[in-house]
This record gives sequence, C-alpha cells and structure tokens, in this order.
Amino acid sequence: MEPKSVVYAKHGGYSMKRSVKEALERHGYDVRTGKLRRVYGGDEEDKESLILPGNVKYIVRVNESTEIFRPVWCAFNGFWWWRFSLSITDQKDGKEILSWRGRGCQNSSLRKLDDILDKLEKQQKEEKQKQ
Repeated sequence: MEPKSVVYAKHGGYSMKRSVKEALERHGYDVRTGKLRRVYGGDEEDKESLILPGNVKYIVRVNESTEIFRPVWCAFNGFWWWRFSLSITDQKDGKEILSWRGRGCQNSSLRKLDDILDKLEKQQKEEKQKQ
C-alpha cells in the first residue's frame, strides 16, 4: 500500500471500524467516507448511495460484531473483545490486498493491524525499488 493515498472506508460502525480508520490516518492515508447522494428508506435498514472521490486508491471494508466488554480477559489490553473481518482492495486492478478475519482484545488487534500495514507498505516500497 502507498501511504498518502486516498482510502474509502464506510462511515459509522462500532469501535473496530473507527479504530481502523484512525490507524490508517496515523499511517498517513487520506481516509474518506464518501459524499451522500441519496438515502432509500423502507421498513428495513436505510440504504444509501454514495459518491466516492475519483482518486480513491483503496477500499477498506470492516464487518464487525458488537464489541463485548471483557474487563478480566482484556484487562491490560483495551478491555473490549472484537470479532471482525477486514478487507482492503486496490481500486486500480481490483485485487484484494488483505483479507483478515479475527477476534481478540482491542489493543492486540490494533497492534496486529499496525504490523500488517507496515508489511504492506514495505512490500510496496520494495516493488517500486525493483522497477
């Protein structure tokens, strides 16, 4: 992944989704949630139509269950237990860069995410040097 690139991530979410967006911003990515075009109402959950910036390089999708407060299990690791799946796709070629399904305490999951982003950025740098 190339830092300083524009990344689309869906708005809202529980703490995992918010934390992923914050981690990407710490790594130097420009995180955008899109511009609302239209809301389709109905009996079920509202559906939305968004306009994405034309320069979006990566799409990040986070699916998560409601976090669980685990003061004993995660006492020194963020107190919250997460179950999630995370996917990062390159918009240029449609290739999925990352597919990660996991569960764990908040802080350890964020440390793993930082490690993963570091590795993806390192791979990108090495590929550019080869060219």
